[in-house]
Amino acid sequence: MTGAAPDRAPLLEALSTDLDPDLLELALTHRSFAYENGGIPHNERLEFLGDSILGQAVTVMLYRENPTLDEGELAKRRASLVSSVALAEVARSIDLGRFLRLGRGEELTGGREKSSILADAVEALIGAVYLDAGGDVATTVVLRLLAPLLADPERFGAAMDPKTSLQEISARRGVGLPAYSVTDSGPDHSKRFHATVTVGTLITAEGDGSSKKQAEMAAALEAWTRLQQSGARK
Repeated sequence: MTGAAPDRAPLLEALSTDLDPDLLELALTHRSFAYENGGIPHNERLEFLGDSILGQAVTVMLYRENPTLDEGELAKRRASLVSSVALAEVARSIDLGRFLRLGRGEELTGGREKSSILADAVEALIGAVYLDAGGDVATTVVLRLLAPLLADPERFGAAMDPKTSLQEISARRGVGLPAYSVTDSGPDHSKRFHATVTVGTLITAEGDGSSKKQAEMAAALEAWTRLQQSGARK
């Protein structure tokens, strides 16, 4: 990666917490950058930790705030909020991609916009906050990051089931049904999937993930977002 690293103050402001500079740098370091720079540490261990903190924070919040929901509905909502699709949305809302340390290959292939990389970095940041400031602060950060999604019921619904939401909005607006194509790359034990969805002649969107379903969901949410913003009429 070339050029000076961007000022990270806006990122810390978005998190609304201070963070040890070394932990912050580690959270922002993708394995592609690490491998190209002598095998330095990268953010996957923090991602592992952050995933657990995220899951606990969301589970407790949903349990407390939805006393009438049964286990199945709670599990469905939790799955949507901790999904790569939702976390990539969170990352984009704080412009996280701009701060990532990526290797040249990822840089050249649009890594700063890849949903899988963005989602993993959000989890790594949560892990870093936990190590630096403890569980209470990490939980507060998690709920703050997810608040915009929870405050927008329509978008929350789309994040829960983006493929269905895209199909519904496409049908309402008479622009044709979504058509998906998926490619994969990498070894069998670590495949990555890239999905493209086309909605008539109006929208083409892309998404990445560790499974075909994940990639299609990411592409569908991107297409749904563009349709929402396009102002297209029924």
